[in-house]
Amino acid sequence: MTDSTHSEPNANADDSRAEPAQVAGVLAQFADAGALLEAARQVRAAGYRRWDCHTPFPVHGMERAMGIRMTVLPWLVALGGATGVVVALGMQWWMNAVDYPLIISGKPLFSLPANIPVAFELLVLFGALAAFFGVLALNGLPRLAHPLLANERFRRATTDGFFLSIEAADPNFDSQQAAALLDEVGAASVETFKQVDAGRAIPRGIVLALAVVVLAAMIPPLVVAQRRAGTSEVLRAHPVPDMDQQPRFDTQAATPLFDDRRTVRPPVVGTVARGELLDDAHLTLGLVDGQPAATLPQAVLDSLDQDAKQGDQLRLIRRGQQRYNIYCAPCHGLDGGGQGPVSVRAAEVVMAPGKGAWTQVPPLHGDEQLRLSLGQLYDTITSGVRREGVDKPTMPAYGPQISVEDRWAIVLYVRALQRSQRASPDDVPQQFRSQLDQVSP
Repeated sequence: MTDSTHSEPNANADDSRAEPAQVAGVLAQFADAGALLEAARQVRAAGYRRWDCHTPFPVHGMERAMGIRMTVLPWLVALGGATGVVVALGMQWWMNAVDYPLIISGKPLFSLPANIPVAFELLVLFGALAAFFGVLALNGLPRLAHPLLANERFRRATTDGFFLSIEAADPNFDSQQAAALLDEVGAASVETFKQVDAGRAIPRGIVLALAVVVLAAMIPPLVVAQRRAGTSEVLRAHPVPDMDQQPRFDTQAATPLFDDRRTVRPPVVGTVARGELLDDAHLTLGLVDGQPAATLPQAVLDSLDQDAKQGDQLRLIRRGQQRYNIYCAPCHGLDGGGQGPVSVRAAEVVMAPGKGAWTQVPPLHGDEQLRLSLGQLYDTITSGVRREGVDKPTMPAYGPQISVEDRWAIVLYVRALQRSQRASPDDVPQQFRSQLDQVSP
């Protein structure tokens, strides 16, 4: 081409013997992306292996023109992730099942589901490390300098220049033949570029700074090693102390804050914890004038009235059914017949010869239970039942576990269970009595 320029590596003819040691490759500039794309096809067809294209933006189809194969990076990431999973499972197996086996609630020393979170974390970590270092290795990085970076013309590669470079390390490289080929495929300019001068020394200031950084980085591990090797009465420095060294008083220690110098203070006489004032014996104890109540407390009646106003007359009973199924049904059964799973299992195991004694759970709709007042039912839930001649309680107290309102809700549901087991036709609402004949006996 008439507008192409050629720059030989040396002006003197007798310096041609030094060309292989000085020339790093041949650089060609093209007018646009289309010309560069066609040149890439021609250079590839010529059999060159160590060459590259440089553009300020991605060029569609360039990878096919250059014959670039699919990268092996995904396989490296997959291998790194698989290695992370193996390392995580092996580490947890060694720690939990071999080096420090500890049985917790009968669980196995090693089980796959319990170790999945750590395996997933190491899968991500090792995969990310494989991706990071794989990119560096596949691209020949880190590389502090490249011969092309010293070329003035090549600086336009990041703005509006389109370049193709053939490296001198290519087995078929010849500077004159490579320049002629690039000239033939439409290069606007062709020139050789030389190796970067590697004889320049690193500035002394940088060397000193690096030395200071290295020495400073050695201080923390040396201090840690010294502390681990010896003992000290000084507490460790905690940047985030949390609750390790919080100001506090030991249980039996003396304190100057009070006249009696006691750290543990007795409760103030006459005080009641918030929300625990038992000012309504009917509601909290089920008693009226010291006797078991036969009626519901006013607070429960008000709650029923409020539910009725809101169109939900059965809310409290449904709440009682829910609490009953949780706390009572395991022994009393869902129907109150005393055949809950705990009772049935006890009859099979505990009552066997030599296994102890078991008090059979009575049905809630029996004659004795029907005679219990509402207050007595409430007290049974609150305080439990202890029969004569039995060391342990027949039924434990559920007062600490069930709130006052929920205890009265259970009482209402128990009454509903008793009513359901001894219902008569008169108990059926008038509008539904016509359907009784349709129910099979």
